[in-house]
Amino acid sequence: VQLQASGGGLVQAGGSLRLSCTASGVFGFKMDYYHIGWFRQAPGKEREGVACIDRDGGVTYFADSVKGRFAISRDNSKNTAYLQMDSLKPEDTAVYVCAADPHMRCSNYALSSRRFASWGQGTQVTVSS
Repeated sequence: VQLQASGGGLVQAGGSLRLSCTASGVFGFKMDYYHIGWFRQAPGKEREGVACIDRDGGVTYFADSVKGRFAISRDNSKNTAYLQMDSLKPEDTAVYVCAADPHMRCSNYALSSRRFASWGQGTQVTVSS
């Protein structure tokens, strides 16, 4: 599976951005076979799990640092997952990457282990103070 994240940019603190993660694959590909995770990496820091969603959208999980400010969703008919980011803070500045895995169900372990099988290119999010 190939993944492409988009929607990043420069925003002031308190603002919002919506990231998209579009998945593709061989003929007949369906994103509904995959659990999706969003991760971020700031300069000089380790990659951090942000949010995840099960393949049917029934289970979601968020890192404590973004809980209540970020939302995750997916539209399997469009092979796209979304990360809605509100009340952004300067500490949210990072490269955001989406990942997919057919077996890694959404949970705290999924975010902390970072063991998703497929990873996409990132999109830069910069929050100014």
